[in-house]
Amino acid sequence: MPHFFINSRDINGETITITDKDNYNHIAKSLRARVGEEIKLCGEDAVVYRCKITAITKSEITAQILSKEKSTRKLPFELTLAQSPLRSDAQLTLVEKATELGVSRIYPVYTDNCALPKDAAAAKREKWQRTMFEASKQCERADIPVCEELTTFDKLPLKEFDRVIVYAERLEEMSLKEYIEQSPIKENARILVIIGPEGGFSDREFEWFKSQKLPLVTLGKLILKAETAAIVGLGNLIYGYSK
Repeated sequence: MPHFFINSRDINGETITITDKDNYNHIAKSLRARVGEEIKLCGEDAVVYRCKITAITKSEITAQILSKEKSTRKLPFELTLAQSPLRSDAQLTLVEKATELGVSRIYPVYTDNCALPKDAAAAKREKWQRTMFEASKQCERADIPVCEELTTFDKLPLKEFDRVIVYAERLEEMSLKEYIEQSPIKENARILVIIGPEGGFSDREFEWFKSQKLPLVTLGKLILKAETAAIVGLGNLIYGYSK
């Protein structure tokens, strides 16, 4: 059943009126929905409404609320990703899959070996945010993660997090499994995961991680592409910390 985000001001008693142009075009034109069909609408309060379309005009869609419930489609902790922007489709894949895995925000970090020029990376934020919005609809999230402005490691708000983990290749440090076993988390913990660029972290960046006493964690003996490392790293972390 199609899933769309709405604002609480669209709700009037047991009726929801959709006037947002993007939602209208997607439902009425792309999906070619008809009166009598059902859709899911999610408000900013994370309440999901199962609705039946009752009318479609040239500018709005009216739907009757059949049932409503609080969404449970979220992680048991808050997960944030900081990563060095990748080229083209690889970056779109990364932000899409990170959204599907439940991250609350992504910090694009300009690193020494970043695959994109700084200006180009900064200019792509809006495109990445749009990809995250569409992925949120597809996986029926009740919220939309935020893509922050391009930043650097030294400007990350490290003190806001209960755990900060750096995934690093070619290092004989601890495995992710070992880290999770040694570092339990409390309910609603805030976790930051750091992923490097396609060329890996520089020696200067490794020294900075060490100066901040950040754990360097491996994902195994194989060398993974950056987008693969993000998907595997986030997925295994979620599995390890979820009850």
